[in-house]
Amino acid sequence: MVTSTRRRFLAQTGLAALTGPRFAAVVRALPATGPAGIQLYAVKDSLAADPAATLRRIREIGFREVEPAGLAGLKAREFRRLLDDSGLVAPSAHLDFSDPGAAFDQAHALGARYAASASLRALIPGAHPEGMTLEEAHHTAELANSLAEQARRAGLQYVYHNHNFEFAAQGGTIGYDVLLAQTDPALVQFEIDCGWMVVGGRNPVDYFRRYPQRFPLIHVKDFLRAPHSAAPTGAAAGYLGTELGHGMIDYRPIFAAAEKAGLRHYFDEQEGPFTRMSQLEAARAAFDYLRRIH
Repeated sequence: MVTSTRRRFLAQTGLAALTGPRFAAVVRALPATGPAGIQLYAVKDSLAADPAATLRRIREIGFREVEPAGLAGLKAREFRRLLDDSGLVAPSAHLDFSDPGAAFDQAHALGARYAASASLRALIPGAHPEGMTLEEAHHTAELANSLAEQARRAGLQYVYHNHNFEFAAQGGTIGYDVLLAQTDPALVQFEIDCGWMVVGGRNPVDYFRRYPQRFPLIHVKDFLRAPHSAAPTGAAAGYLGTELGHGMIDYRPIFAAAEKAGLRHYFDEQEGPFTRMSQLEAARAAFDYLRRIH
């Protein structure tokens, strides 16, 4: 798939409806679930340099919700004060589950309802770097069920966030489908990172239709198709992160399907490299795109 043309890639993976000539024919979908949010990893450098000024700027751009992934060296209560001062709220937070109790305390301090795992790979023995094996998927599902039960007792909702490695083919199935099948729907919910799912060769719309009420959160992320040799370390199969509206994904049909499936919050997030503009300028471009498609 790495050597396929962009058009062939989209056709093979069923993603043509998200891009190309059908773009103008897609019904505009208003994300009516709530205010626009941003994953703060997208502005991590600015946040590390000046947390208070960065959060104020995020609010000035127009975002009203954020999803922290690291707290710029601050304690959770200190970070919460900066959120309050900026007029922002954090309904969800990406947490380190090596100590679940500490993670849940942090979520409460931030005012989050959703306790999200950015990845559980560090807690799974034998994780394969090139893709989630079925054995890893089984272990991950068991761990997710356990964490979700602990989160429930702490008054929180656990959510699993994907990257692209969950979609590596494993003998006719994929790890992500194993996770959905082997986790308890009453306990475990999911945050689809739509950009990583598309890069993994799957269509988010299909999952919203097949598994309603399991995806309360999504990441809204875009990618450019680039030669594999030009991809920096960490880029998937030559895909380079870009500002929303400048890449290969049309989010109108994604939002339409997500809202029917029970979407509650959505967060812009951009992968690097940031070569055309700063992280905060990219955040502004993302907000403008979200406003245009409303």
